[in-house]
Amino acid sequence: MATPADNASGPLTGVRVIDLSTVVMGPYAAQVLGDLGADVIKIESPKDTARLGNVHRTPGMTPLAMNVNRNKRSVALNLKDAGDAQRARELISSADIVITNMRINALRRLAMDYDSLAADNPHLIYAHAQGFRPDSDRAELAAYDETVQAASGLLDLAQRAGDIGKPVVLPSIFGDKVAALTIVYSALAALVHQRATGRGQLVEVPMADTMLAFNLVEHLQGRIFEPPKTDTGFPLSMTTGHRARPTKDGYAMIMPYTPKNFRDLLTAAGREDLAADPRLAGDYIDAREHGTALVELMESVTPTLTTAEWVQVCTEHSIPVGPVLRLDEAADDPYVREGHLLDLAEHPTEGSYRQVGVPIQFSATPASIRLHPPIPGQDTEAVFTELDQRNEGNAA
Repeated sequence: MATPADNASGPLTGVRVIDLSTVVMGPYAAQVLGDLGADVIKIESPKDTARLGNVHRTPGMTPLAMNVNRNKRSVALNLKDAGDAQRARELISSADIVITNMRINALRRLAMDYDSLAADNPHLIYAHAQGFRPDSDRAELAAYDETVQAASGLLDLAQRAGDIGKPVVLPSIFGDKVAALTIVYSALAALVHQRATGRGQLVEVPMADTMLAFNLVEHLQGRIFEPPKTDTGFPLSMTTGHRARPTKDGYAMIMPYTPKNFRDLLTAAGREDLAADPRLAGDYIDAREHGTALVELMESVTPTLTTAEWVQVCTEHSIPVGPVLRLDEAADDPYVREGHLLDLAEHPTEGSYRQVGVPIQFSATPASIRLHPPIPGQDTEAVFTELDQRNEGNAA
C-alpha cells in the first residue's frame, strides 16, 4: 500500500523516525527531520502540554502543537497500558531513530529506555534529551526552559547586559530550541555511523550542558585562561550600548564596527565635525576604551533621519543595519513573503492557517512540507495496518 513516506523528498527520504517526546524540544527536532524527508511517526501520550490551551479551533490543535508537529503521522498510545506499550515497541522496531525527552527512570519503568529497545533493534539510534545528564545527581530534577536558562548562566548574562539589577528570562524558549537543533545534528551524525556499520547507539543531549556550551562560545572570554585574565562575558554583547538606536520615526539596529563606519554614519547626518573626532582616525576601535563615548556620539545623530533613510545610508556604506520590526509585522515584510517563510495553507480540519516555511534550501534534495500537523491519533489505524503488512511481507 502507498504511504505518505512514498511521496517524501529530501535528503532523509527512507529514514524512519519515532517521535516519543512531548512539548517542544523533542517534537521540534523530529519535525526538522520530517522536513528533511524522514518518515516521522509521533506516538501521542494521553497528555501533552503542547496540546493544551484555549487558542484553537479543534481541541489539541493549539498554535504551539501545530508549529512542532507538521510532516508527522500521529499514533495514539498509552504507554502505561501493556498492550499499547507492546504495539509501540513493534513500531519502534521498524525505526532508524527514536527521539524522547522523558526522564530516564520513567523510561526504564516503561521499558522504553535504550537498553530495552536496542535489544530488539540493534541498529536503533536512540536520541534522549532531558534537563540534566542521566548519570548526574540532578538526573531526576524536573527541568523546563526557564530553569535551564538559569542553570546555564543565560539569565545572569541578560541581567548584566541590560544593567537592570535582576535576572531576566529571555522571551523565547531558547534552551528547548537550541537543544532540539543539537538533537538533530547529533542524530544525523549517528545516522552516518549507522549507515556505515549497521549499528545504532545511544545519544544523550542534556539541555543544561548544551546551553552552557552554547553560551560559553563567546562568553567564557578571559576565563578561558588559568589564571583568568578577565571575567566572563563578551564585551560587545555585555555593554548597555548594544541596543537599537532611536530614529526620527522608530528604531533601527545600526551597528558600525569600524572607524570608517562611524565616520560615514556621522557624515551622512551632516556632522562632519563629529566625524573628525580623533578616536575615529585609525583602523580599529578599542570598545573597552571608547565604546560608550562613541555610542553616545552615534545616538546624538540617529534621531535626525527616519528608519528608512538610515537603512539607505547604511546600505550604501556597508554598515550593518536592520529596522526594528514588531513580531506581528513579519508576515508583511517583503523578504518574508518572497522567501515563503510564512505562507497561508489550508488544513483539512483547522481551515486557513499560517505555515512557517523550511528555512534551508537544497539544490539536489529539496526539503518539503508534505503533511499538515495531525490531530492526535488520526493515523493510528493506518500506521498499524501498514506495519502489519510490512511484518507479513518480511515473514513471507
